Parts: sequence; C-alpha cells; structure tokens
Amino acid sequence: MPRGDKSAYTDKQKRQAAHIEESALEQGRSREAAERIAWATVNKQDGGGKKSGSGRKTATKKATKKAAKKTSRSQ
Repeated sequence: MPRGDKSAYTDKQKRQAAHIEESALEQGRSREAAERIAWATVNKQDGGGKKSGSGRKTATKKATKKAAKKTSRSQ
C-alpha cells in the first residue's frame, strides 16, 4: 500500500475527515493543509486505519507490569 492510500480507513473515518477538511477550508486554509489536518485528526482520534477487533491487545505486558509496580510503591 503506497503512502497516502486511504483504502485502509472505514467509511466513518472517511466521512469524519471530509467534515474536518470542509471546516478547515471554511477557516481559509489551503486544500492541502485542510486535507493534512483532517487526516492527522482522524489518525489521532482512532489511531489510524481499520483495526481487527478480535485478539487486539490494549496494553502490553511490560506496560501493565510497570503500572502495577508504580501503584504498589505508592502505597
């Protein structure tokens, strides 16, 4: 998949990006800047394109162990 390919995004993410882009254009930004801002916002909100639902891990074991150590020290 080449850079800039938007096929990995859901229809909802594409609609969100279009709406954000329209808002940026209304604020007087260039088409390129508006598109860049729109996709950056969608990526920040959702973490990128489509993600598989089954079997995804929300936190790594290392991060979980770190958090457990941190809470046990503070007590």
